[in-house]
Amino acid sequence: MEKLTGILEELRPDVDFAAEKQLISDGILDSLDILTLVDEINAAFDIDVKPKYLTAENFNSVESMWQLIEQLQAEG
Repeated sequence: MEKLTGILEELRPDVDFAAEKQLISDGILDSLDILTLVDEINAAFDIDVKPKYLTAENFNSVESMWQLIEQLQAEG
């Protein structure tokens, strides 16, 4: 999860990702942030986050993003 946190902090150094649990719902991350983030996640974790996974539920917190990454890695 450290790699994911690093990606997020590089993308938005102004956000306390450990404390935020509503990144999408509260408008902290916008659509451009998500597109950039997905590209970085795909490259860093060798997965393919498909559009069907681009939901607030999957991107509202670091924990939910990490669960998605683990799920996609397990599906291989």
